[in-house]
Amino acid sequence: MSALRRPMVVRALAALPHPQQDPRLSLNLLGLSFDHPVGLAAGLDKHGAAAPAWAALGFAFAEMGTVTPRPQPGNPRPRLFRLQHDHAIINRFGFNSVGGPGVAANLAASLPLPIRVGVNLGKNKTTPNEQAADDYLRALEVLHPYADYVVINVSSPNTAGLRDLQESRALRALVEQVVRRAGELTTRKTIAVLVKFSPDAEAGDLLSSVDAALEGGVKGLVATNTTVGRSGLTSSTHAAEAGGLSGRPLRALANDVCRALYRHVGSTVPIVGVGGIFSAADAYERVRAGASLLQLYTALIYEGPGVVTRIVQGLSRRLAADGFSHLSEVVGIDVR
Repeated sequence: MSALRRPMVVRALAALPHPQQDPRLSLNLLGLSFDHPVGLAAGLDKHGAAAPAWAALGFAFAEMGTVTPRPQPGNPRPRLFRLQHDHAIINRFGFNSVGGPGVAANLAASLPLPIRVGVNLGKNKTTPNEQAADDYLRALEVLHPYADYVVINVSSPNTAGLRDLQESRALRALVEQVVRRAGELTTRKTIAVLVKFSPDAEAGDLLSSVDAALEGGVKGLVATNTTVGRSGLTSSTHAAEAGGLSGRPLRALANDVCRALYRHVGSTVPIVGVGGIFSAADAYERVRAGASLLQLYTALIYEGPGVVTRIVQGLSRRLAADGFSHLSEVVGIDVR
């Protein structure tokens, strides 16, 4: 990650082929404009250190974090495992973070920020769930000047007890406090608050949590986080490691969750689709399943820096081939 902060590296990335701007892919969501729907998922730039590099790679937005209010080391190493045959990753980082002030300093060093920035918020490991809201609020207070939107992360499998905060009653109380504070802090701009959901929740529990989040005031849903399941793996190397699985084996499950959410909420709030998107075909499928925005992480690791351009150009070709004039016409078309 430190290499991505070097101006020479950023210039080299910016010299790579980039997609021409296609107005059919431009979006206005969450009170923001996006040149196209493809962004960087949380988890890769945990410290907000490489915003210029993500812009140079052609992403339309980048989600930083997860950020905890206080610095913490995360779980012991080793905590990242590549399952190369499956194009997958298992991680159990456990919210390793330089803390809210550290991330704020890194983002400030990149001002003016060259890309739309989301900030993914989490709680410290030692903070009991009963006091979790204080952590999310403290992180928000430090980072809101640099955030175009924020995401409440209650779905990582790598912090003990965190997913209990996704339970509907707990989630509504948490969301209400974060939404209220975001409104108080942002007098010159509105920062949308989103929630990131687990793909492992039972369907009924998931939809109850979504309803609670909407009632609390969220403006978008992120589907999904990593999974503790191991379905679809073909290699045994590292498969038994604890942690969250991302990459190609997550694609079908993430599509299913996206469809379920879109079927439930329709177009009332945008869905950010993440999990197993490696190609333009994957991206188009996720949009048809209900996602308005898309995020990549594992695909960037396996497919390299050209993956953003290939996906964006491929989406343009698919719109043309299917006779659509804008990407918004495709959102949820397989679910409606």
